[in-house]
Amino acid sequence: MSDSVPPEAEELLTSEPLMAHFATCVDDRPHVAPVWYHYDDGVFEVLTTGRKLANVRENPRVAVSVQKDEGGQAQWMVTLRGTATVVEDDEETRKAAERINSKYGAAADEYPENVLVRVDVGSASYQTY
Repeated sequence: MSDSVPPEAEELLTSEPLMAHFATCVDDRPHVAPVWYHYDDGVFEVLTTGRKLANVRENPRVAVSVQKDEGGQAQWMVTLRGTATVVEDDEETRKAAERINSKYGAAADEYPENVLVRVDVGSASYQTY
């Protein structure tokens, strides 16, 4: 278990396939996009390309928000803040694609252009409603 992510928040993050909102920075402004993810023991993984990837390469400070809703009513939310690293390793990317894509019902090789980004979580907060 991560020291920076409470066990209750880790349980929420791994409970079911939900979309995360991945926040990066471009030109001193936030850029937020929905992503599929994998979380384990203080490490958040995403496979991405385009603007998000370019932003991480320029500024590795990121934030992530995951929220569970039922009928338009928030049930819980988790916010993570940390430092992202672009992983330029084909084997690590393939393994991450197996973890992430299968979680969301896609084939591991469905998005071959994506690059692995790992976020080392520095702080976390969560709330249940």
